[in-house]
Order: sequence, then C-alpha cells, then structure tokens
Amino acid sequence: MIKPHGSDTLNPLFVYDSAKHDELLHEAENLPSLEVNSAAAANAVMMGAGYFNPLTGYMNLADAISVAETMKTTDGLFWPTPVMNITNNIEAIKGKKRIALRDPNVEGHPIIAVMDVEDIEEMSDAEANSITKNIYGTTDMEHPGVNTFNNLGRHVVSGSIQVLSFSYFQTDFPDTFRTAVEIRNEIAERGWKKVVAFQTRNPMHLAHEELCHMAMDRLSCDGLVIHMLLGKLKPGDIPAPVRDASIRKMVELYFPPNSAMVTGYGFDMLYAGPREAVLHAVFRQNMGATHFIIGRDHAGVGDYYGPFEAQEIFDGIPAGTLDIEIFRADHTAYSKKLDKVVMMCEAPDHNKEDFVLLSGTKVREMLGNGIAPPKEFSRPEVAQILMDYYQSTK
Repeated sequence: MIKPHGSDTLNPLFVYDSAKHDELLHEAENLPSLEVNSAAAANAVMMGAGYFNPLTGYMNLADAISVAETMKTTDGLFWPTPVMNITNNIEAIKGKKRIALRDPNVEGHPIIAVMDVEDIEEMSDAEANSITKNIYGTTDMEHPGVNTFNNLGRHVVSGSIQVLSFSYFQTDFPDTFRTAVEIRNEIAERGWKKVVAFQTRNPMHLAHEELCHMAMDRLSCDGLVIHMLLGKLKPGDIPAPVRDASIRKMVELYFPPNSAMVTGYGFDMLYAGPREAVLHAVFRQNMGATHFIIGRDHAGVGDYYGPFEAQEIFDGIPAGTLDIEIFRADHTAYSKKLDKVVMMCEAPDHNKEDFVLLSGTKVREMLGNGIAPPKEFSRPEVAQILMDYYQSTK
C-alpha cells in the first residue's frame, strides 16, 4: 500500500488505548482550558484521524509563515496550508504549559484534546495579511475562507496534542465518518491495490458519477473512495446528511459491488482553491489512495481562481514530494451529439449548445419547485432526495 506522507507508517494522534485515554481525560478536567474555534477543532480531528500525518500538533507562527510562503515548514517538511490554533482570548492559558482544548461544536464544550504548549505568539496584521494572500490568493473579506481566517483572532497557540475526541463527526455520521486508519484498513480488506479518491462537498450529479467511472477505467483502478467533507461549509451549501443520502443511493444503484466506498472526513472547508487541492492530495495519500481526481476549479469559490489553477499548482511541486498521482479532469457534461457524458476538452467538435449544462442556481430553483433536472444531468433517484430536501426548507 502507498506510504503516508512524511513517514513510513501512519501516526494518528488519537489516543486509542482506553486506559491512557481515561487517564488523560481525567487529567484534562483539572487543566486550564481553551475553547478553540471550529477551524482549530477540525484541525485536531484531522490530526487525530491521521489525515495530517506526520504533524504532531499545531504550527507556531514561523512554521505557518514558512508554509504560506514556501509550502514547507521551517524544518523542510512539505505542507501546503498552515495548521494553526488561533484564538482571540488567552487569559485562561497565559503562562501555562499544558492545557485542555474544548470543542466549540458540541453541547457542553467537552474536551477534544490535551495540548503541550510550545509557545503563545501574537500574529501581527501584516503577518496575517501575508498568510492570507499566500494561501487564498486574495485578501478580499468577501471570500469565505479569508473572512473566517481573519476573524479567528491574533494569538497563535502552538504545540503537540493528544486527541481524545472526533467531535460530532463520529456521532452525527456513524456510517460515513472514517479516519485515515480505518480507510487504509478497509482498502486492505477489500484487496484493492490501485485506488482513486474523489473529493466532494456537494451532491454528485451524473457528470460527477461518470467522471469517477472514467478515472477508474483509465487508471485501471480496483476501487473508488468517495470522500465527502462533513464539516462547516458556507451558507447555502447542502447539509452533509442530504449529500450523504444522495451519494449512497447513487453508489447503490450505479456502481458494481465492491467497487466504491462512501466515506467522509471531519474538516471545515477552506475554499483555498489550489492550496487546498494540494492539502486534499496529502490527506488522500495518508488514507491510502494511490490516485486523486482534481477537476475544474477544485476547492474554489466564486471567481477567485482560474479553472485549472488547482491542477497547475502540482506542476511546481518537486518530483517525489508526494507519492499520490493526480488525475486531471476537465468539466464533464452530457453530450447530446454522443449521447453520453464526456470531458468537454475531449469533444472539440462541440458547441456549448451540444451539452446539457445547467447552472447551480437553475438546478436549485428546479429542485425547490419540485421539478427534477433532466436525466442527462442527474439520476432521478438522486434528484428525488434533493427535491425532498429543498421542499422541506420552504
């Protein structure tokens, strides 16, 4: 199986030993505590689950700046985005060396991790602005990722962590949330050797489904891991349970047995376009995928990124930095001429009118009015789940 990034074996930071887990939980109840923000909680979940291997904790300011500028930590580890614990209030933890981190997303704010504090630094506006520009390509506060990052605070709390909880992901999505460890184990159990991963934060329409089939066929893959984001999204995005139900129905009806896994991970969307595409590749390698589909405007939002920037960024990554291989995909759509879904770049004799193309706004409007999109755009069973959701929100 493909090696994880940065080490020979996967080193998740979750404390699996029950006795040690109980001991740490008991200790944590008496430690100074910090209620972290959702972004920092998601980072803890990802480190606990092994997706952020080989990180051992939150980055300090020097590492965060180095990663933003060069995609490497100060000691040379390749990493595409800062993994930080930023807060606006350090009164309860000032001068403390060991603290409990509390979950902002679960009632009662239970302990999510124990942290050995390396440093507490203040990030200047200039440093925050530089990190923002390098990671997001813009400082426009209308960008949802930029807005979130710049409202987290200015105190950077760094140090190693031991993770004690997977937040709400394990309880709210028991059939879907999987750690990198669990996915690696299931890939091995299924006997898959060549595995392609597909990232989604949306329901999958026919074009997405066919793109997965295309990648599997062209790469001669044994299996597909559909890996959906289960964390915080921007307003208006479809909730994870609805996406989950629609994707499971699609796989049940339109994929052969033992060819696709439906899984999810606990992370908040950054909307960082190219940089987030590289991050996505890192944690797909950590979960055992050999290949990863990156399509048009991967992890983008609005018009902040060019359509293929998320693919082009990989051209600048030195060979051997990542073991996972990228399957570069163009926009896929149903061709009326060929009576099938194709990559638009592979149909040079087509005009726009030769494809079935619907805007997201138009699709949402149709679903909200109880009108199923055409079968060339969406499977009817998937459309029904989405119509039921939109009708319920009226």
